[in-house]
Amino acid sequence: MIVTGQLKPGHRLPAERELAVQLGVSRSSVREALRALEIAGLVRLSKGGAGGAFIASRTSEVVVTALQDMFHLGTITPEQLTDARLWIEAIVVRVAIERMSEADMSLLEANVADAQHAYQTGDFEGCARISFEFHNILARATQNPVLIANVGGMINIMNHYIGIIGPPQSKYILLSRRRFMSFLQERNVAAAMAEMDELLRRAHRHYLSQLEKATPAAEKRAPPVRAA
Repeated sequence: MIVTGQLKPGHRLPAERELAVQLGVSRSSVREALRALEIAGLVRLSKGGAGGAFIASRTSEVVVTALQDMFHLGTITPEQLTDARLWIEAIVVRVAIERMSEADMSLLEANVADAQHAYQTGDFEGCARISFEFHNILARATQNPVLIANVGGMINIMNHYIGIIGPPQSKYILLSRRRFMSFLQERNVAAAMAEMDELLRRAHRHYLSQLEKATPAAEKRAPPVRAA
């Protein structure tokens, strides 16, 4: 019913007893299905007199969470993440240049300035996280929810890397950003894609090498992985 549009975001589902009769199943089956739909982000369950089961708004958070779970459970390896990020971000750059507004450009420029300030004040972790957000801003400029969700999931995983190996302290990322912004302003697709590809390859070589060194120690103190 959700897929066919009979149930839309905000709609309240009938009581469990009524759903069980309507669908020809037991109440326990309905209850189990509702929990599964809640975990999947399709249904929101609330308690109280005005509570019940409601169809959730459609957001990209479901895809983001799924990618994170796959990574933490070992379904996605760091090498596979690297490959996917190179491919997806190449598409993001090309589409963003075609569709980006002046407001998007201003957000990207402000992000680069914030990263530069964080670096100059010695806040390397802040600089790294701001630099990662650059990719989310760029993805939103594509106006494509599939690209936005996939980039968001990958960036969340990259932030997880920072927690394990620490932030990079090289100025290379900031220098690359300045070159990339100049290509962006010129709407030079080929040069912008090449600059982003080179940055990502160089950054991922660093992350993968550092992760390989840090993983054994990190695993000893890592908290249990939450259930997917």
